[in-house]
Amino acid sequence: MGLRVAVVGGGPAGSSAAETLAKAGIETFLFERKLNNAKPCGGAIPLCMVSEFDLPPEIVDRRVRNMKMISPSNIEVDIHLPNQDEYIGMCRREILDGFMRDRAAKLGANLINGTVHKLEIPSNNTDPYTIHYADHSDGTLEGTQKTLKVDVVIGADGANSRVAKAIEAGDYNYAIAFQERIRLPEDKMAYYQDLAEMYVGNDVSPDFYAWVFPKYDHVAVGTGTMKVNQARIKQLQAGIRARAAKRLEGGEIIKVEAHPIPEHPRPHRVRGRVALVGDAAGTVTKSSGEGIYFAAKSARMCAETIVETTNAGQRIPTEADLQLYIKRWDKKYGMTYKVLDILQRVFYRSDATREAFVEMCADLDVQKLTFDSYLYKTVVPANPLVQLKITAKTIGSLLRGNALAP
Repeated sequence: MGLRVAVVGGGPAGSSAAETLAKAGIETFLFERKLNNAKPCGGAIPLCMVSEFDLPPEIVDRRVRNMKMISPSNIEVDIHLPNQDEYIGMCRREILDGFMRDRAAKLGANLINGTVHKLEIPSNNTDPYTIHYADHSDGTLEGTQKTLKVDVVIGADGANSRVAKAIEAGDYNYAIAFQERIRLPEDKMAYYQDLAEMYVGNDVSPDFYAWVFPKYDHVAVGTGTMKVNQARIKQLQAGIRARAAKRLEGGEIIKVEAHPIPEHPRPHRVRGRVALVGDAAGTVTKSSGEGIYFAAKSARMCAETIVETTNAGQRIPTEADLQLYIKRWDKKYGMTYKVLDILQRVFYRSDATREAFVEMCADLDVQKLTFDSYLYKTVVPANPLVQLKITAKTIGSLLRGNALAP
């Protein structure tokens, strides 16, 4: 009998894992609670994700080639992507997630519309894990209680992961992203045709940025912060609404949403034959708060490791086999996370440092480096002279902003 793997959570992470496993002929069960789920999320994906995950053009609602960075004192810096074929993709999560999930199912993953309530953990290295879940295929919210036995579990069930709780993976700090979707009059919407805005300042976020991102037929206006309390979030959201007021005139709110965002990896991302991927593992980056690509990528790397170490499902993997995915992940992306973490600490400290940060973004070399690292997900080793110039500029900006004072 071949290997059986359960993937809990059918977002970009879960679907990527299930697709990779199914392609290798491994018996895969993909659980998703709500098949039409629209996760509140900026919905921006980098260019490399489109090609790497074979996403068809219709998944991308808008191709953003222009960014405005707006400083605390409302100094605006325009950033353009020079190449026509380069863009940041804006997606609706229900469309993106649905596409990736259906593709995994077409390739042979068993898609289960169910809520996983409990994971029973075996007392040895060979017995199966038992998943207790409510099957909603009868159309009811309660569903029918069922169980499933599997050899390996991948937890792709987001920031509040039940799988992570079941294996006592430990907690992490999280930030809250809050966003309003606003439908604008046509002339106002035209302004955001291929433009996204990022606002920084204490009034919109003490430790992050606020945004206006164009969507299919509306804009998403939101903010994020680690200072998690409701009154504060309301203040910050009022802050971004005030800063962008002229551009949002005549708009109507069509949806309000909030979501937790992990701040760093969980203490344990693998335990026994259970591996966490995406938000459940804590793969969101600092500074940009971006998660979709890294979620899908971590899940694919995890599934590839399972395929490889089990010889395409011929044997049951060990904890050491699954740990290999974590080693590879940290080796490939550890530096990216460190750099972004430092940037966040340095630049989001005060309004003075934020002014310095926005001023730096006016530099074309800085823009190229930032965009390359965002679009292609590499911390690009720029030409050493450019690197020196950027470092000098950074220090210069920070000194001018008095930002290096403790």
